[in-house]
Amino acid sequence: MQFQPEFKASIVAKESTEWTIPEIPRSAYLHIPFCRRRCFYCDFPVSVVGDRKQGEDSGTIVEYVEWLIREIENTPVWGQPLSTVFFGGGTPSLLSVSQLGQILDCLDRRFGIAADAEISMEMDPGTFDRDHLAGYSHAGINRVSLGVQAFQDELLADCGRSHRTRDILNAVELIGEVGIKNFSLDLISGLPHQTLEQWQDSLNQAVALNPAHISSYDLIVEAGTAFSRTYEPGVSPLPTDESSAQMYRMAVETLTAAGYEHYEVSNYAQSGYQCRHNRVYWENRPCYGFGMGAASYVGGQRFTRPRTRREYYAWVQEWQGSGGVLSIPETPGEEVLLETLMLGLRLADGINIARFTQQFGGDRLRQLWHCLLPYYRQGWVKVHSGSELLDLGPTLPPSGAIRLSDPEGFLFSNTILATIFEALEK
Repeated sequence: MQFQPEFKASIVAKESTEWTIPEIPRSAYLHIPFCRRRCFYCDFPVSVVGDRKQGEDSGTIVEYVEWLIREIENTPVWGQPLSTVFFGGGTPSLLSVSQLGQILDCLDRRFGIAADAEISMEMDPGTFDRDHLAGYSHAGINRVSLGVQAFQDELLADCGRSHRTRDILNAVELIGEVGIKNFSLDLISGLPHQTLEQWQDSLNQAVALNPAHISSYDLIVEAGTAFSRTYEPGVSPLPTDESSAQMYRMAVETLTAAGYEHYEVSNYAQSGYQCRHNRVYWENRPCYGFGMGAASYVGGQRFTRPRTRREYYAWVQEWQGSGGVLSIPETPGEEVLLETLMLGLRLADGINIARFTQQFGGDRLRQLWHCLLPYYRQGWVKVHSGSELLDLGPTLPPSGAIRLSDPEGFLFSNTILATIFEALEK
């Protein structure tokens, strides 16, 4: 389950908090909306094709790839090769190798793809074999995000997942055989009937497989999902709020002890393996979005495509007829401010003080710090200058970074952000 905010951004991220402000998108997200079945927690724009349809065997997938390529071909070029490409979904591993190659070739012809680009694909266990995976690798995929979610078959069944633990182990074995070192495992805590012991076991089994990256998400019961019709958050068999918080702390303790850097609220990486594409989102930088429900952030404008295939195809037709120029309202400055804070505080690097002041002004910085000061005194907010932790009063220094503490600041980030938003929107 790849993290996908309603807005996307671009550029390969630096490991430091020294920023430049690129205006040209160098990243692309492609939404592949097909799944064998819809998971009970999923509210993403997806189309269910069943267990027997895949690649060219599905006329629906064939048609969608054709429209996706039409959209790419009619998108204005800003003049830079892509540094990151991300195939999300849905289940992109339902594409054939040929279909993936067609899409990548189209991207390369239209924008160029840098030689050292990170090219990621979300995959579900049980949806590919060795030849399939080797074909993806040959076409250019060099990072795999594997949707594991849990290592207990009963929990996977309760979520509506089509795979089981044996499929996870087989998938990781195939990834190793093909030689893709940069792979990530996605886990979900807070599942129905999930115990603390089961969550610890999932964390331990994930670490034992030695992925380069692990994403650990807390279940959110979204309106309109199967779970929302069955469960009420905080009510059994869902874990209590305290149990969910304990699961978060367990993830931090287990994964950091295993050598993973906790670089974002829900993400952990071995050295050198932070997800470059996802950092694009969190740094609120420009990005192309392609496909049903995908979102773009280009030229200071944000736009989300229709969430159904029929409406998306009609939109592509209109887009093509307009020569790639449609009326898209510019994002208000206030919205950019709130997005920058919401996304930036997810990162362990936090908010760069000098860059924030340059972009939004000293008055906004002082207003922000006034909101954060109680949480700073509580220990949920930290201010760093390089590696030095600063001891501050009511005034911030002109440089450094504002960060949430780990784990408590991250754990209560929604509370902190709600306070900020309420104050800044007045």
